[in-house]
Amino acid sequence: MKVSTALCSAALGVGLGTLLLPGAALADTTVSPATTPVGGTVVLTATTCNPKSGDAIFRVTGPNRDQNVRSTTAAAGGGLSAELFTAGFTLGTYTVAATCGDGSSAGSATFTVTPIGGAPAGSGGGNRDNGALAAGGTLLGTAAVGAVILFRRRRPVSAVA
Repeated sequence: MKVSTALCSAALGVGLGTLLLPGAALADTTVSPATTPVGGTVVLTATTCNPKSGDAIFRVTGPNRDQNVRSTTAAAGGGLSAELFTAGFTLGTYTVAATCGDGSSAGSATFTVTPIGGAPAGSGGGNRDNGALAAGGTLLGTAAVGAVILFRRRRPVSAVA
């Protein structure tokens, strides 16, 4: 097998994996911490927003919320951030979608409001990131398909007697 053929197959696998990645995985909005008790504070950060383009708007939606929070400071690692106090929030999972000052999307993230003293019953206390799981599964599947194609091309043809 020629080296150029192997390189072509590898490049094709990488290219397909890149195309199949969800666009949301490339944008970067974070919520820290990912779990907070009622009355706690979370920091919303949109790392891809340029502070010179204006404030970022974080749209918080969940069981009893649909509100916008404006960024208040430039984040230490780059981007814009805001603090959100969760007093009066209903227990559950909330989604934060960020929009930069220039109108571009900065992605989304989730956080969970728990009762004071622990996680809600039945939640397992975990924060499941299904987007990252789907992206990883897609890349793993693409690599497996590439390996099968490469293996089939390398196997010599046997003569039938």
